[in-house]
Amino acid sequence: MKKIMMIAALMVATLSASAQNEVGQITLKPTVGLNIATMTKFDYSKVRPGVMAGVEAEYGVAEKFGITAGLFYSMQGVKLDYNTSGYAIDEDGVAVPVSAGATAKYKLDYLNIPIMAQYYVIPGLAIKAGVQPGFCISKKYEYEASASAAGSTVISESDKGKIEDGVKSFQFAIPVGASYEYKSFVLDARYNIYATKALKNADPRHSVFTVSLGYKFAL
Repeated sequence: MKKIMMIAALMVATLSASAQNEVGQITLKPTVGLNIATMTKFDYSKVRPGVMAGVEAEYGVAEKFGITAGLFYSMQGVKLDYNTSGYAIDEDGVAVPVSAGATAKYKLDYLNIPIMAQYYVIPGLAIKAGVQPGFCISKKYEYEASASAAGSTVISESDKGKIEDGVKSFQFAIPVGASYEYKSFVLDARYNIYATKALKNADPRHSVFTVSLGYKFAL
């Protein structure tokens, strides 16, 4: 029994040591994740899922404290979905069902540079917060609309292309989150609180929640 307890204690100590922050050590963490992105103060807004990928470096300042800096490609934006239905009176005075719908996507992709401080609550588990400048590298839209009466489509149109104006090229966010490291694999969850508006002449702001998985190794 004592041998079993000693082996278990040794395994726990080894795991803790492997997930402990080392003072003065620099690590790199290639990362890929999923963005759950939308915009606030935007009527009919829905989530636009997207990819986040990049690399993050960490410097061990103290046993429980580190500073990270990253460079990430981030698919953001918003999906807008509007549908309505009702009845209209035709030329014969008969009520016929009518419906209309439209879907639009703002497909905005960024290069984000999060700089964060993280505190290790226990070995492997860290909470973090920082600042994040971001630069828009792609601005596109997609649009579809249709209307029908008495079950027959009367209008149908679609369009897509580049957004020439109206989207701000620079964004500033405050990322907060937590991560857990196990055998060099790091599961990270963070939410970006945006201090800047996404559009030039409107109030919407990005709202992005990200879950990612990275692999951490020392240089």
